[in-house]
Amino acid sequence: MKIPAIRAKIGDWTYYVTTLTFEQVNNFVSKVDEQLHRSEGLKELIQRSITNNYLSIKNYILNQPELFFNALVLAVYDDYPNWLEVEVKYSDDEQTYQLGLLDFPGEHKIFPLDGQHRVEGIKAALAENPNVGNQQIAAIFVGHKNDEQGMRRSRRLFSTLNRYAKPVTMDDIIALDEDDSIAIVTRELLETFDLFTLNRVTKNKNKAIQENDKQSFTSIITLYDCNYELLKVFRRKRKLDAPDEVRDKKTLTEYLKFRPSDPEVELFHSFCLEYWSAFVSSFDVVQSYLGEKSAHPARHFRNSANGGNLLFRPVGLYPMVQASIEIYKRSSEPFKVIFERMNQINLSIDSMP
Repeated sequence: MKIPAIRAKIGDWTYYVTTLTFEQVNNFVSKVDEQLHRSEGLKELIQRSITNNYLSIKNYILNQPELFFNALVLAVYDDYPNWLEVEVKYSDDEQTYQLGLLDFPGEHKIFPLDGQHRVEGIKAALAENPNVGNQQIAAIFVGHKNDEQGMRRSRRLFSTLNRYAKPVTMDDIIALDEDDSIAIVTRELLETFDLFTLNRVTKNKNKAIQENDKQSFTSIITLYDCNYELLKVFRRKRKLDAPDEVRDKKTLTEYLKFRPSDPEVELFHSFCLEYWSAFVSSFDVVQSYLGEKSAHPARHFRNSANGGNLLFRPVGLYPMVQASIEIYKRSSEPFKVIFERMNQINLSIDSMP
């Protein structure tokens, strides 16, 4: 196998940047085995770190035409392959850029230091659909020596790459995800629906609202969670209305990984609008909040003196939404009717429940 690559250096690592087809990944990249530990128990521990998440990656490859991955970091067992450098002439100067070919003349063993799940997902996808074999993924090659020092060095790189990899945060999903229909509709509500525009929804990285926040009605993650509950009842309603639709036969987790059709997103958006419009028009306290013209409209409804109103606390709003949905499922009453009855409940935090 000969593949074009760029050679570079960082710290005391020399590495090579290239691409591999999915078929090459399938044929040449192995699971981590004896390269990081000689102990059978520790080797088994490394293997158990590969979870069923690779099946999600397989489905992503097979079902998402806009798929994209970050680079695999691959170690080449027992040193580097041969490096055949190419000289490139640019203008009148002949310069050697760090371009060339990586040549694997023998039975080099290659294993992932970062990207084990991607490798297994690629292999599973290829087994199901060989036509994806010509897809290409970026790869970074480093060398590995099968002695104690080499194992220690590779273990350190393995743990560094995996320890500091950060999962996508919920606020990133809400801001950027174009497949998650809840994120899509939540963004639309933040831009257009009066209760959630301007500074009425805090953009903190957690559900809680900071004590000095006297403007926000709720937090963005709480709004997403509420819309998550609305999606569940929306899909239940859709199943009753259109039981043969393929998307509604998927689990909710699978459903959120792939963007629905635009008409379906619009239907969910309309459902959320109907819900939140009924919410706003039915609760006197929400009307009072929206009518506040001061710079701190939430201070009367969320404070440390008397606690304020339950709806203005994420820990209160979310179960209220869940309760309204449960009543809706059991009674089929319009949300406005449900909220008008809820409006009669004393939701002041300093009152007896």
